[in-house]
Amino acid sequence: MTAENVLTRVVTTSTPAHAHPAWRRWLLTREAAIIALLLVVVLVALSSVRNFGSPLTLTYLLRDIAPILLIALPMTLIIVTEEIDLSVASVLGLSSVITGVLTAAGLPFPLAALAAVVAGALCGVVNGFLVTVVGLPSLAVTIGTLALFRGIAVGLLGTTAITDFPEFWTDLAKASIPGTPIPAIMIPFVVLAIVFAVLLHATPFGRALYAIGLNKEAAHFSGIDVARSKFTLFVLSGAVSGFAGVYFTLLYSNARGDNATGLELQVIAAVLLGGVSIFGGRGALHGVIAGVLLIGTLGSALRLAGVSGEVINIITGVLLVLSVVSASVLAWARSRRTAAIGRRRLRAARSSADLQT
Repeated sequence: MTAENVLTRVVTTSTPAHAHPAWRRWLLTREAAIIALLLVVVLVALSSVRNFGSPLTLTYLLRDIAPILLIALPMTLIIVTEEIDLSVASVLGLSSVITGVLTAAGLPFPLAALAAVVAGALCGVVNGFLVTVVGLPSLAVTIGTLALFRGIAVGLLGTTAITDFPEFWTDLAKASIPGTPIPAIMIPFVVLAIVFAVLLHATPFGRALYAIGLNKEAAHFSGIDVARSKFTLFVLSGAVSGFAGVYFTLLYSNARGDNATGLELQVIAAVLLGGVSIFGGRGALHGVIAGVLLIGTLGSALRLAGVSGEVINIITGVLLVLSVVSASVLAWARSRRTAAIGRRRLRAARSSADLQT
């Protein structure tokens, strides 16, 4: 089999089977199931949870999940390639500290924010170098850099916090789109979501990412620069995490080394819940966005209903486990079905050959 044929098979299996009708490709998917579940949760919450339908609830909900929505975009692409980045929350915390320290030193806020985003990208360079050049597993690398970046952030500020930021920028972070309860941060998120969606679903680079996730050796022999593709994703993850850190700092008017501790677990949970396979090669951004909204909406409704944070964490964990288990079950069922089809075709071919002889 030629390299081109290998790539064709890999890319074909990474996306929906285009032999099926369009309605089946869109409706009979895990992403559609998550969207449907999100709608059910919203309807139930509207009918049974007091004040859930108020504009203020929507505003606070979208503000709170905005960092998760942002970081989930590059995280989706990374997990599609069968890698992972556990350092994103630490990068967010470090960029928050850098924003605060530089602002307190008198640097104009836009320059401080730009420096924080660049610092995030450099953190991604470190991760990407260790994974793609040194050849270390991304899980081990990003567990290490999770502690490293968090340690640097805490070391820069200690137990203190910087809370004095230009009022114009803090007001902007908390502002809503005029005439709506939708926070202004949704504008850059939508722009980034479109960019990442086009990159993943409508470019050769995106198809290459699916191919890498399914079989990186086959992708390599098909001419795909696996190392450069993964390196690019880690840099993007760092930069977006840095931007999320700037927003997080302004939203809460607080730069601390422990900002967003544990956020990486929420991001990964949302990505997996949204239909991205932890084994790589499968996933779609619209499912991930629905997964983030589902977790955020469920948490908001339960808090308004008086449910404790511990119970909410348990429910989120159960959803994550179910999503991973269901993905494995579906993959097993799909492989069994494919094998059965192959056996039927082989029997049909043998019968045809027997008739000809």
